[in-house]
Amino acid sequence: MSNGRRSAYLLIAIIAMIVIVTAAIILWFKPSAGKDLAKVIPLSLAFDNKADGAVPILSGTDKAIQASDTQNFTRLTTGLESLPQSLRGAEVDGEIIIDENKQLVVTEGLRRLFDYFLSALGEENEAVISARVESYIRHHTPEPAASQAVAIFKQYIAYLKALPEIETRYGNLQLQATKNGELDLSVVTQQKQDVATLRQQYFEKPTITAFFGAEDEYDDYSIEMIRIEQNEQMSDSQKQAERQNYISRMPANTAKANIEQQANLNELINRTEQMKAKGATPEALYSMRRELVGAPAAARLAQVDQEDANFDQRFTQYETQKQRLLSQQTDNAQVQAQIELIEQQLFNDSERKRLAGYAALQQQEAANLN
Repeated sequence: MSNGRRSAYLLIAIIAMIVIVTAAIILWFKPSAGKDLAKVIPLSLAFDNKADGAVPILSGTDKAIQASDTQNFTRLTTGLESLPQSLRGAEVDGEIIIDENKQLVVTEGLRRLFDYFLSALGEENEAVISARVESYIRHHTPEPAASQAVAIFKQYIAYLKALPEIETRYGNLQLQATKNGELDLSVVTQQKQDVATLRQQYFEKPTITAFFGAEDEYDDYSIEMIRIEQNEQMSDSQKQAERQNYISRMPANTAKANIEQQANLNELINRTEQMKAKGATPEALYSMRRELVGAPAAARLAQVDQEDANFDQRFTQYETQKQRLLSQQTDNAQVQAQIELIEQQLFNDSERKRLAGYAALQQQEAANLN
C-alpha cells in the first residue's frame, strides 16, 4: 500500500473532523506555526456571565489555590513571577510593537500574547491573570503604548465573555442541521456575521483586522470550499476549477500562500492516486510532482516511493512466512519466537514498531474494497 493511499485516508478523516468542529463553532482553519489558537475556544467558554458581572468558572476552588492566587497578585512586577505550571519553561508567545512616537502598533502577535497568559485560566483566576498581563505590558512597554495595550486587553476579555452566547446558540442550530446529513452553511455564515458585529462593539477596525483578519480569511476559504463541494450541479473538474479560481482571487499574503500550499498538497495526493491507479511510471510521477511542488520535493517523494515499495515487499514476505508458521506449528511460544526472528531479519527497530499499525491499515483497505 502506498504512502499516497494512506494520505488519502488521512485527508478523508481530516475533512470529517472539520465538519464536526464546524457544527459547534465557526470554522477555525488557521496555520499553526507559533499559534496555539486551539486554546482560545475553551477559553471563551471559561467565563460565565452573571447579572452582577462576569466571573470565571474555575476548575480548582480550594482555599490553597485561592491563597496562592492572592500571593501571586501582590508579588507581580514583571508579570512572570511564580508562573503557573503550564507556563513554566515556555517562552512568552506574542509581541508588543510600538512606533517612533511610542504609540502602540496593534498586531496579531499582541493577541497571541494575551492568549499565552489566558491559557492558564483555571490554574489562576481571572484577576491574577489580568494583573500578570498588565504587569508584563507595563514592565516591557513605554507610555502611551502601555496603557493602550492594557485597554485593548480589557476589551479582549469582555469580548471573550460575550462570545459563548453566540457559539452556544449557533452550535445548537448547527448540530440539528448536521444530524440531517449536511452542514448548513447559512447557519455558519450568519454566525460569522454575528461574531463580526460583536467584535465591532469592543474593538476599533484596525484592531479587528490585526487580531482576526487572517483567521477570517481562512474561515471564508473553508466555507467556500465546503460550498463548492456541496454543489451537486458541478462536476469534479468544475469544482476543482472553481476552487482554483477562488484562491487566485485572494489577496497576496501569508494566508493565500499557506492555502495555495495546502491546495497543491491536496492536488498532489489526488493526482498521485489517479496516476498510480493507471500504472504511471516513476518518471511520469516525478514530472507531475515537479510541476506542483518543485524539483527538490519531487525528488524526495520519489525516494519515499522507493522506500515504501521496498517496505511493502518485505511486509508481504513477512506476512507469508508468518502465516505459514501459524498454520504448521502448534507450540505458540516457538511460533512467536520464530516470528520475532523473521521481524528482526526483515525490519529495523523503527520499522518493527510500524508493523501492527501497517497490518491494520491493510485490513481496513481490504474491507473498504469489499
